[in-house]
Amino acid sequence: MRLLKVATCNLNQWAMDFDCNLKNIKQSINLAKQAGAVIRHGPELEITGYGCEDHFLELDTINHGWECLKEILVGDWTDGILCSIGMPVIIGSERYNCQVLCFNRKIIMIRPKMWLANDGNYRELRWFTAWKHKDQLVDFQLPCEIAEAISQKSVPFGYGYAQFLDTAVAAEVCEELFTPIPPHAELALNGVEVFLNASGSHHQLRKLDVRLRAFIGATHTRGGVYIYSNHQGCDGGRLYYDGCSCVVVNGEVVAQGSQFSLKDIEVVLAQVDLDAVASLRGSISSFQEQASYNNTVSSVLVPHKLCQPFSMQMSLSSPLKINYHSPEEEIAFGPGCWLWDYLRRSGASGFLLPLSGGADSSSVAAIVGCMCQLVVKEIDNGDEQVKADAIRIGNYTDGQFPTDSKEFSKRIFYTVFMGSENSSEDTKKRAKELADEIGSWHLDVSIDGVVSALLSLFQTLTGKRPCYKVDGGSNIENLGLQNIQARIRMVLAFMLASLLPWAHSKPGFYLVLGSSNVDEGLRGYLTKYDCSSADINPIGSISKQDLRAFLRWAAIHLGYSSLAEIEAAPPTAELEPIRSNYSQLDEVDMGMTYEELSVYGRLRKIFRCGPVSMFKNLCYRWGSRLSPLEVADKVKHFFKYYSINRHKMTVLTPSYHAESYSPEDNRFDLRQFLYNSRWPYQFRKMDELVKELDGNDVAFGKTSKSRVNGVEMGIVAAGSGDPKSGL
Repeated sequence: MRLLKVATCNLNQWAMDFDCNLKNIKQSINLAKQAGAVIRHGPELEITGYGCEDHFLELDTINHGWECLKEILVGDWTDGILCSIGMPVIIGSERYNCQVLCFNRKIIMIRPKMWLANDGNYRELRWFTAWKHKDQLVDFQLPCEIAEAISQKSVPFGYGYAQFLDTAVAAEVCEELFTPIPPHAELALNGVEVFLNASGSHHQLRKLDVRLRAFIGATHTRGGVYIYSNHQGCDGGRLYYDGCSCVVVNGEVVAQGSQFSLKDIEVVLAQVDLDAVASLRGSISSFQEQASYNNTVSSVLVPHKLCQPFSMQMSLSSPLKINYHSPEEEIAFGPGCWLWDYLRRSGASGFLLPLSGGADSSSVAAIVGCMCQLVVKEIDNGDEQVKADAIRIGNYTDGQFPTDSKEFSKRIFYTVFMGSENSSEDTKKRAKELADEIGSWHLDVSIDGVVSALLSLFQTLTGKRPCYKVDGGSNIENLGLQNIQARIRMVLAFMLASLLPWAHSKPGFYLVLGSSNVDEGLRGYLTKYDCSSADINPIGSISKQDLRAFLRWAAIHLGYSSLAEIEAAPPTAELEPIRSNYSQLDEVDMGMTYEELSVYGRLRKIFRCGPVSMFKNLCYRWGSRLSPLEVADKVKHFFKYYSINRHKMTVLTPSYHAESYSPEDNRFDLRQFLYNSRWPYQFRKMDELVKELDGNDVAFGKTSKSRVNGVEMGIVAAGSGDPKSGL
């Protein structure tokens, strides 16, 4: 038997904080060595942090990376242990995303990434070059300071593997695993048994299974030990890296780290038998045949052994059941951990949330409550870093620290119900009940006086005073009155966030939390610069349907029972007067249901459909209950309001990324924000298709009837007012 003990890491790195990152790397190496591991594997670009973005273009970033690596190499950190460390490297005039393999205070080789992540949230081709020379390892001259410090002038650089006396080890960096012809296939045929995948993979709802199936598939038919390492936490942007470092042997997961955690460092250990890899490969005839004529990959000889012989003192890691979180748990724990990192690293002393008593703001409140529960639990488990951060943020003195989540919430979380004459007693009551369950410092504020003052000012300037549609006003008046309320709430929220801590003799400031969901952002069903214009938004990329499921889950599992009543209530903005014959409802205002919005969003982004393609797809999907004309009306209605309101995405609060159809403009969904909202060419093509399908002519711009959520709606001409649209 060739027994090998390996360690892989979840590290909570912070982009451009080299002290923090170096400390975590050193501590993870120490923990791996203490456990007897001979391989320590870290995440992609761990020295700098993955999310440096245009800081990668600065030579300082590259130089600081080498300085940190030198500090690791001149110490005893790599004595007797192979360390794979991620950092950017410049060779010639090109910049590469690299894994540096270090052993016994030397650099064995540097492996540049060959296939770069360049879609969705990733822009690696903006900062790095893909390594294209698969047929050779080149001689890379180390920077002078490094060369002198470790007495090594050069190192092999490129695509290859490290050949030890008893096994072969190779790196495969993140995106390379997911390419049509991944490197591990060729490397396995060259005898590589241990694969090190360094990653910067972010959390997305229901995504983990895709990742794990890739690891399992990599070794199921060709054998091998696949060691995956990932970042975990918020490193300075919209993404939460969700860890889940793991070890897979011959298609079986034998070790798995946490997906959501407040820990800065988590080391995952596994003990494997490499003879099991050799045995599997030897039993597959096709593997041997392909290996016999496979292209030879360059290697670096390392005259050392990594394995130990058979010993009863070393037990092997057994296959385990993979731990998957439900989507509701992902919504609780992912944004909750992200909020904690943002809070502790921003210098803020807490959060302020405009809590309306509706589903969206209540979801945000529940996530903050979950965060408080996680903090107290981690302190109970003995995490000194979490404890120190909680003491500082909560302003504890005399040796006190959080022991109760509600008490901790009272110290760091303000909620405020900003009611108007249009607010109902039901939502006011729900907001108060939820705040009491979570433990937040809750305020009840009326904004009617401020609204009236602004309207009086307008009347003084113009001689006119607007009124609501239900009182005889026009669409323009109705929309303007709603927007005034929404924007006053934003101004009031930021005033309270900056001054309330001072008023209560607390240090610092509070971060304002937004609460608009992904579907409202896609449709533009929000006022520009309203109370969802905040510092950060933990639910900005989560659908309404998922949030409602989360509320039902949280009512039971987080102990906030009032969420069940909140979830059951129909969504409403409460920006118009309530009358006996009229009550404002979101889905009626929008002219589409939240379920339909999710469908539109996925077709638009994930399946890359324009108006005509979306119409064709929905004819198949909805054809049994809707005519082609009705489908066309719905598609036109969506694209009209999507294009009218797209400009709002340019100023939308930075949101936690959780959904693949997010319309977030800054990093993920890059489209223009000035459209011809009539879409004349596309809608004409759609009309021609409708005419072919059912013989009915249709002209966009005229009112046509559709049934939306059981309510007959008139789809009005482009450019007319839209509640909550707030141009």
